[in-house]
Amino acid sequence: MGPNPFIGVVFHWIGGLASASCYLPFRGIRRWSWEIYWLLQGVFSWIIAPLFFAGLLVPDLFSVLHAAPASSLFYAWFWGLLWGVGGLTFGLSVRYLGIALGYPIALGLCTAFGTLMPPIFSGQMGAIAHSTSGQVILLGIGVCMAAIVVSGAAGKSKESELTAEEKQATVEEFSYPKGLAVAIFAGIMSACFAYGLAAGKPIAEIARVRLAANGRADLWQNLPVLVVVLWGGFMTNFLWCAWLIVKNRSVAQYAGEAADGGSPVQGRALLMNYFMAAVAGVTWYFQFFFYSIGQTKMGKYDFSSWTLHMASIILFSTIWGIMLKEWRGTSSRTRWLVGFGIFLLIASTVIVGYGNYLKVGEDSAKPVATSFLRGTPARY
Repeated sequence: MGPNPFIGVVFHWIGGLASASCYLPFRGIRRWSWEIYWLLQGVFSWIIAPLFFAGLLVPDLFSVLHAAPASSLFYAWFWGLLWGVGGLTFGLSVRYLGIALGYPIALGLCTAFGTLMPPIFSGQMGAIAHSTSGQVILLGIGVCMAAIVVSGAAGKSKESELTAEEKQATVEEFSYPKGLAVAIFAGIMSACFAYGLAAGKPIAEIARVRLAANGRADLWQNLPVLVVVLWGGFMTNFLWCAWLIVKNRSVAQYAGEAADGGSPVQGRALLMNYFMAAVAGVTWYFQFFFYSIGQTKMGKYDFSSWTLHMASIILFSTIWGIMLKEWRGTSSRTRWLVGFGIFLLIASTVIVGYGNYLKVGEDSAKPVATSFLRGTPARY
């Protein structure tokens, strides 16, 4: 199965929808502290789901990891550890700014750093900038960044128009200064996930060979890399949440104690808390499950997958913000900015997908040109 960038875009959109939706189940959790449900969803998203799906779809998963270079395992884990810091603060940015405003700011910086740093450090950027396909992809990345600026402007316009009571009606702990600082930090650190995926490419290559030997599709080659990166992310989140649990003496909430000190959370209500945290965790994992599949379809310039992923997350998070009425009470100017931002996000994914399609065509044309120079018939 060769590259197919437009199919890859579809997979990235599915992953973006999963990412934009994963925080919604938290609305169904009642009377639990943040560290309690965050750690529980993390067990599902960073430990259980990655191991389950990689073990199901990649033959001899642990032998693949055992055969991987130690440096690749370490750096994939290390960048995941740093990404975990971004993941923690990203959740706080949504908490203080809401979905519609928190996502664009954090993901804007995440997009820029996560997309461009890997090809810069690998020495690819010169070749990318001097090819037609690379130039189209860079244009698409630029359009995505413009979309993020427009989305951020819409959020700032909203912030200036609503009263404190209206802001807190949709985002209970709304705080623009605090949320902005957290979102900037979260965006920069969250880009480390892309570095972890790049560091894990030798692991993916071993998995690809193992999959081919067992007659399975290479779509699943990146799943073992996710296992390692997410182990690093879990470590950071576990340490932070464990410290909060000890500090706040909240561990008894897992057994039904209420965060507000009222009557215990028992029976169906307690089970619902566990269920919603599990749903949030598995939904979160699906963003990178589909990302890893989409990346295999993008061709040589798969670094652009990060932009597609971020654009789709912002697109669907903005749509969720509209559906959850986070933009209620705003002016026509603000709503126009929201609509224009959505248009630019869709345009950016189409442009990036087309650039990757051109790259596939450029690569496939090279053997044809060589055979022509040698006097042999070209194959179509």
